[in-house]
Amino acid sequence: MSAIRTLTAASLLFLASAASAETWQLDPSHTRVGFRVDHMMVSSVEGQFPEVSGELELEPGKASTAEVTVEVQMATVNTGNDQRDEHLRTSDFLDVANYPTMTFTSTSIKTKRDGFSLTGDLTIRGVTKRVTFTGKGLDQVVIDPWGNQRVGAHATTTIDRQEFGVAWNQALEAGGLLVGNDLDLQIDVEFTRPNDKAATN
Repeated sequence: MSAIRTLTAASLLFLASAASAETWQLDPSHTRVGFRVDHMMVSSVEGQFPEVSGELELEPGKASTAEVTVEVQMATVNTGNDQRDEHLRTSDFLDVANYPTMTFTSTSIKTKRDGFSLTGDLTIRGVTKRVTFTGKGLDQVVIDPWGNQRVGAHATTTIDRQEFGVAWNQALEAGGLLVGNDLDLQIDVEFTRPNDKAATN
């Protein structure tokens, strides 16, 4: 009997926790998904993907409850150079005709005093790898001038693009390669949801 009571209490605790989580929508106008990669071993190229969507499941004020899904439209890649962007869209790099999106789905989060580590499945060109973003945020909710709740975060990770099938390169006469293999991903994101209290006032 005590085992049944323990199980019932645990189930109620789980349901109460799940019920307190809220769904937040990614705000693309206040979100930046950027990247940086070495160029010719002497400098770097930076770019971004302007078209992005996603959802966050979060108990307000508790980053440890966060569950995130993000989808990026790869054809929107922008490095500030049209010719380079067209090359990035081809099968040499992103192959957007066959793999139009990059997705990330979180599987776990660990919080600490100065931020969090968010682990999940990143899919690029149909290849899925487990990666971990380190960042700050998700623990403070603010109300914007229109009564909506907002929460934000900044997170980064480094991946080997070759592992995702983004393998094109060119050898340099002096040695080395034209494009680095390590790709830094940087995300600055805001999620928003209607403020229920404001809506009823």
